[in-house]
Amino acid sequence: MSTADLPLPSAAGTARLRAALAADAFTADGLLDLLGAPAYAALARGETVPAARAIHGDDGAAAVLVRLFLLQRPVPYESARAVLPADELLGDGWLVRQGPSVRATVDVRPYPGPDGEDWWVVSDPGFGVGGAGGAGGKERDVVLGVGGASMTLAQLTVRQPVGRVLDLGTGSGIQALHAAQHAERVVATDVNPRALRMAALTLALSGAAEPELRQGSLFEPVAREAGFDLIVANPPFVISPRRDDTDALTYRDGGMGGDELCRTLVEQSAARLNDGGWCQLLANWQHVEGEDWRERLASWVPAGCDAWIVQRERQDVTEYTELWLRDAGAHRGDPDAYERLYGEWLAEFERRRTRGVGFGWITLRKTGTDRPAITVEEWPHAVEQPLGETVRRHFALADFLREHDDRALLAARYTLADGVVQEQVGAPGAEDPEHVVLRQRHGMMRAHSVDTVGAALAGSCDGTLPAGVIVDAIAQLLEADPGRVRAGVPGVLRTLVGDGFLLPV
Repeated sequence: MSTADLPLPSAAGTARLRAALAADAFTADGLLDLLGAPAYAALARGETVPAARAIHGDDGAAAVLVRLFLLQRPVPYESARAVLPADELLGDGWLVRQGPSVRATVDVRPYPGPDGEDWWVVSDPGFGVGGAGGAGGKERDVVLGVGGASMTLAQLTVRQPVGRVLDLGTGSGIQALHAAQHAERVVATDVNPRALRMAALTLALSGAAEPELRQGSLFEPVAREAGFDLIVANPPFVISPRRDDTDALTYRDGGMGGDELCRTLVEQSAARLNDGGWCQLLANWQHVEGEDWRERLASWVPAGCDAWIVQRERQDVTEYTELWLRDAGAHRGDPDAYERLYGEWLAEFERRRTRGVGFGWITLRKTGTDRPAITVEEWPHAVEQPLGETVRRHFALADFLREHDDRALLAARYTLADGVVQEQVGAPGAEDPEHVVLRQRHGMMRAHSVDTVGAALAGSCDGTLPAGVIVDAIAQLLEADPGRVRAGVPGVLRTLVGDGFLLPV
């Protein structure tokens, strides 16, 4: 697939298209009202039948735009001209003639910005949503739209004013679009020239400044540059057998064996970051027989960086193989070919001694410290998105704990984080609970069991008194030895602060 069939619009033409889409309620909120929640949610899964039924017989402007840009159906030229500057869009390549009708050359999908902005993401027709549901016959360089992984990364990313951002593997440009709202300069790269054109269309149609677009793999397009404050990447992380390039799908197959691509991204990121800079990416990693996966991933972290690595899901190799063979539509083809491909995937995993594949988030922060804080954990439970502020705070708390010894921890003052509640667990009617649990209602939504001293300490932290003073008062109330009580509290504080239950004042 080349870029010759993609729109090449003028700035004025794109502005007029944007105005028409907004005026006709072709927005995220407008589609929810038009289609209803079930059909709107089905579109996000790549299913179009509910939306088609929802607008059956509707000739309104928004319904025409849904048929044209989301359902990829031709509409009469006169219907298109009634709601769009159709002749200009034909000239710019957004539309093409099909007899007495016109059809769209790209998928244009409304996307809500974090502060209520109306944005539109441009991708290949029929692939407006990532993980296109097993549609066969994909061209290898097809550009997908916004899927669950893209939205997860966007909500994980730390949002603060920065100078330079690198969006590595930009795809349809959604990460660059987010970054353009808080960065002075955005560099977006992709090995696929078609993706770079799509990203440019996404940002232009959404009214954002166009990033610097560079073609190349991994860090090649910025090989002689450093000085980035943020690197974001939703890379082609799928761990697939290395076959002929014609069998690979650019958006998901990185062309490197095993999880080498993700490891390379992590290891090489620090050299491109400013001090205090962030690298945030989604990744797959192997669970290798005889190796602790946590230790394996921790070994990827470059010197001078703190890291937080969260495994959200683990699949065995058969589940993983089936997922991605279906993604490519292999299950709809020749059964013998499907069986052969399935066997190739399993043979590759066996050769690499891989027993499972993990999926999750990797965040690095360049600190320059020789005492890095590296957390590698499994957390398959519910979280509250967006998590960008939770991520930022996690690393700020790691800085605090690194800089405070036990004495300093007791001398510091703390407040209970917003949304933390206490639960008591025990037999009905019992005088005392068996367990006291602190539970977060925001962010990572963790739960942590504490003893009587820990519960009393957490409940008393309002920022007015040092922790040591509170602990001495608790010991007096419990008629316990203050020295013995104090001795166990720094460990409790490190856990409650590190997990975000208590915040230093």
